[in-house]
Amino acid sequence: MKDKIKLDIVSDIVCPWCIVGYKHLEAAIDELGLQDRVEIEWQPFELNPNMPAQGENLRAHVLRKYGATREDSDKARANISGFGAECGFKFDYFEEMKMVNTRDAHSLLDFAHEQGLQHELKQRLFSAFFTEHKDISDHSVLLAEAETVGLNPEQAKLAINDTDRRDAIERLERQWQQQGISGVPTVIFNRSSAMTGAHPQSSYKDVLKELAGL
Repeated sequence: MKDKIKLDIVSDIVCPWCIVGYKHLEAAIDELGLQDRVEIEWQPFELNPNMPAQGENLRAHVLRKYGATREDSDKARANISGFGAECGFKFDYFEEMKMVNTRDAHSLLDFAHEQGLQHELKQRLFSAFFTEHKDISDHSVLLAEAETVGLNPEQAKLAINDTDRRDAIERLERQWQQQGISGVPTVIFNRSSAMTGAHPQSSYKDVLKELAGL
């Protein structure tokens, strides 16, 4: 049996380029027929670790953080939506959309990893936030999505409220940052090399071909 290719994907659920980059990566994996040889683990990263519980209107957030005007914001949304459409993911931005705190979502993803359902939950949370107008900082939303992918809702609730797990997530985030990761998505190949940003399918394909010996 040929060796597995381990992919750690450092990302945040509220990062649009994270799902676009993943879709390009997924397409490269499928094109090369490496589905059975690739092992994916999603690693936590918080774009806004100090985001308050009530969140912040997305337009106000990008104005405050990046100085983006409404015109800039509209252009960015159209650009991202176009990339999403090309790779089969729907971005549905709306006026009341908020940037939210994702720490509890990362705790739930950590629990899902233990249950072998992390990848399924990550995809659901991307869709919940970007396509379905859902607040993924809301525990009721998180628990509903957890149940959708087959997680036990009572165990999921305990995981979200587990302060030890929360602290472990924060330590893991710091660990990745200490290794030089400051932007997402970052795909780490076999814990030896990395690509940051939403690269095109061809770029991921080139790296995967080399690792797979194709």
